[in-house]
Formats: sequence, structure tokens, C-alpha cells
Amino acid sequence: MIFDTHIHLNDEKYNDLNLVINEAKELGVNAFLCIGYDLKSSKKAIEIATLFDNVFASVGIIPTENKQYNDESINELRNLAKSSSKVKAIGEIGLDYYWEKEDNIKEKQKKMFIEQINLANELDLPVSIHARDSLNDTLNILKEHKVNKAGIMHCYSGSLELAKEFIKLGYYIAFGGVLTFKNSRVTKEVILNIPLERIVFETDAPYLSPSPFRGQINLPKYIVNTVNFASDLLNIDEKELEKIVFNNSLNILHVENYEGKLR
Repeated sequence: MIFDTHIHLNDEKYNDLNLVINEAKELGVNAFLCIGYDLKSSKKAIEIATLFDNVFASVGIIPTENKQYNDESINELRNLAKSSSKVKAIGEIGLDYYWEKEDNIKEKQKKMFIEQINLANELDLPVSIHARDSLNDTLNILKEHKVNKAGIMHCYSGSLELAKEFIKLGYYIAFGGVLTFKNSRVTKEVILNIPLERIVFETDAPYLSPSPFRGQINLPKYIVNTVNFASDLLNIDEKELEKIVFNNSLNILHVENYEGKLR
């Protein structure tokens, strides 16, 4: 059993959600967290979660969408989050310095990040963290603005040393298709040296397809390739790894009374 903790089923690239979800389910992918990255996609994530029993939603505004963020954004996110019990996280939120390096933009991103952290605490929800070329600032903000229910470091690309710092704060580390890439030495080092109880899996679909599908549209079922790869790398039985990580996902997202829950 596998829980995809970060997927964009709300992306326009998916024309037939029934097909892609059922194909994944046939391979043992039993649950999904559909991630919002702006107001429109957050609303769509909730709509999809309402349609499918095994889909949950996350609402948030990603740092690269800072131009659309204004004084009303938090109220709109609050209303979305409170509109459905299927909303299990605030995200994806965080910092992204890859595209925008201007100091004023970085400051706006930090403001967005902190305000959405505060919203997560208000609503007693964990967070899904997007951090690109910004891990040190991300860590500092998470230390200064504690998220009561912590959350997931989505598509983690940093060092083992920093991963341990996030884990100390209660965060889980998410591994996706990048783990299977030949040049992902640091990512492999991280998964090999953190507790199994702090690992979760994701696709970030339709992006970042694992090998051998790299460069193609990522499909929900491809998470199985990542889990298989991780099982071999960690030298652990695949079903045992699935069981541990599935429960990790339920725990960090506080999903209770889910029919797929393993205890």
C-alpha cells in the first residue's frame, strides 16, 4: 500500500482522472494528497478530493505565485480549508529562490510563508513545504515560527545534515522520482541515513517522472518505481517498506479511520 503525499491531480495534463487513479490503485497506490499551489488549484484539489474517497487535499499558495498574493489571500485560503474535512494540510508553501532572486521578492515570499504557517496553526493542520535553493532560510523560519503539527519537506533536495535538522523539528522527508536518477547521490545519502519512520513517498506528478520514464509526463502509478528503487537501495522488503511509509503518511497528515490504514 502506497500513499502519494504530493501530487497535482488538479493539473490540466490529466484528462481522465478515473483512469489514472484506477491504474495506480491496481498497483497498490491507495491514497493521494492533491496539492494546491494557488487559489484556483486549491479549490480544484478540494473538488477532486470530494469526488474520490482515496484523495485528500492541501490548499496553499506556492512562493513563485507571489504576484497573486494579497491581503485577502489568507482569508480565501482559510475559507477553502474550512470548507471540507478532506483538507489535510496547508501547502505547498515555502520559499523558492531559483527563479526570483530579488531581495524584495524574497521578503514577500517570507511574508507569505509565515502567514500561511500561522493559518496552519490556526486550523491545526500540518504543512507541505516547497523549498528550492532556500533551505537555510526555510529552516530558520520553521525554527522561529513553529508549525504545531510540523509537516512534509516536499521533494527534498538538501544535505543529510539539513535533513536531520528538519527531522528534529518534527518534519518528514519526501522522496520522489529524483531518487531514481543516476546523479542523485545526495538524495540517496539522505534516505540511507535517516530513520525509516521519517520517510514518505511522492510523485509530484505530472512532474519529475522516475527512471525509466524521466522526461515523460509523470503518472500516479509511477510512484511504484520509486518505492521499488528505495526498497532495493535500503535493502528492505518492499511490502515492509510500504507498510512503514504508508503509516508514516497517515501519521503526519493525521488521517484517521481511513479504510487502508495499517496497524
